[in-house]
Amino acid sequence: MKLFGLFIALTFVNNVVLSKFYAICPLMGLSKNPKNALNMGIAVIFVIFLSSIITWLLYYYVLVPLKITYMDLITFILVIASLVQFLEMFLKKTSPDIYKSMGVYLPLITTNCAVLGVALDNITANYNLIEAAVAGIAVPLGFLIVIYIFATIRQRLEIADVPTSFKGAPIALITAGIMACAIMGIAGVV
Repeated sequence: MKLFGLFIALTFVNNVVLSKFYAICPLMGLSKNPKNALNMGIAVIFVIFLSSIITWLLYYYVLVPLKITYMDLITFILVIASLVQFLEMFLKKTSPDIYKSMGVYLPLITTNCAVLGVALDNITANYNLIEAAVAGIAVPLGFLIVIYIFATIRQRLEIADVPTSFKGAPIALITAGIMACAIMGIAGVV
């Protein structure tokens, strides 16, 4: 039951985009097309899940025994960069269309603060390996849900009668703010 509660909390209540405001760059950059948003969400699930497990193992089985925990940040960044590079090579070879549709945003997963944030949060929250794995699925799933919903809303806003000064990024940011308020409402209930 504790793991289910953690999953729900990290997916919806403590949403990585709307509560912690990580991953705003891909939210704004890839949310014009729901298909691209879905592809990015799936890529982020892959990277965050694997990096959560690998970084947890490296931290507790290498950095802590060697008393070099101050190297966690650089270690985590190297793991994340390696995973993103692997994903990029894999997509380029197996799915060139997805690779092209994600463009510059695929290598930018390396600098996506949500990925590093989850790895660091797993350590600071003292999660065990199972909890870190749950966080590694729940957080990017929350990201996927938000970026996909946001992309579908933005698609509708493109054809909506929005005042000229609000077209584009301003209405998108207002929409993101309203979505964040909705998540805060859920946080009050749960």
